[in-house]
Amino acid sequence: MTAKIISGTETAKQITAETCQEVAELKTRHGIIPGLATILVGDDPASHVYVGRKVKMCQDIGIHSERYDMPASTSETDLIALLAKLNNNPQINGILVQMPLPKHIDESKIISAINPDKDVDGFHPTSVGRMVVGNPSFLPCTPRGIQILLERSNIKTDGAEVVVVGRSNIVGKPIANILLQKAQGANATVTICHSATRDIATHTRRADILIAAMGKPNFITADMVKDGVVIIDVGTNEIGKTADGKRILAGDVDFAAVKEKASAITPVPGGVGPMTIIMLMSNTVKATKMAHGLI
Repeated sequence: MTAKIISGTETAKQITAETCQEVAELKTRHGIIPGLATILVGDDPASHVYVGRKVKMCQDIGIHSERYDMPASTSETDLIALLAKLNNNPQINGILVQMPLPKHIDESKIISAINPDKDVDGFHPTSVGRMVVGNPSFLPCTPRGIQILLERSNIKTDGAEVVVVGRSNIVGKPIANILLQKAQGANATVTICHSATRDIATHTRRADILIAAMGKPNFITADMVKDGVVIIDVGTNEIGKTADGKRILAGDVDFAAVKEKASAITPVPGGVGPMTIIMLMSNTVKATKMAHGLI
């Protein structure tokens, strides 16, 4: 058996086209232009790249974008003041603060200072609470992207044994909560494994769907999965560089070996990664419609 490749790149292209259409309809039918503010504090090179991609995606889709680059010395008080200003700006429907923040700034305090109705990252405590109880909310972008990849690949989650390896607030915990909801594209039996789990392989071998999100290259090996498993590899680990300086990436799954046992698998790169930014755009459009009473 050689696994079907689940292409996040192709799925993201489809959703991008759909989102472009939504934005165009908002403009032509209602005279509304969605707006996203991105805030970057400090000079982290990777964060600059990520924010740049988000701004470009806004431009490509037709979303109004405002980018705020602030020095690493920015105080927590000044950052909260900017968030208050954006919370009250009707042209801004979504607010994203790029993480990580400088150590002197409390990330949880900053996330809580964002208006939950503009929390397009889905990390505000109100958004998390709504997600856990199954109420409508902004779902975190990477977990929502995983759910859509499964749906559009016609992979049944209803009653499936899902094992999530990793318990981060960004991926592991939210995808577990999303997939256990009694809802379409969910309704699974979910197990979470983490660094204190005894004999992880006893759990991963039960999985119909295995979501690897622990940040350890090639951690999941072929002997840890059963035949026919569906693999969603969230890992993006730099394991070296090419002669011309490009990053060499590996997932959390030993792709070459595991794809011979799996029925379907996401590659790294080109799997989950491309879904994250387009989910941010989708959440921004959703926030815009909510603000104008269109949903």
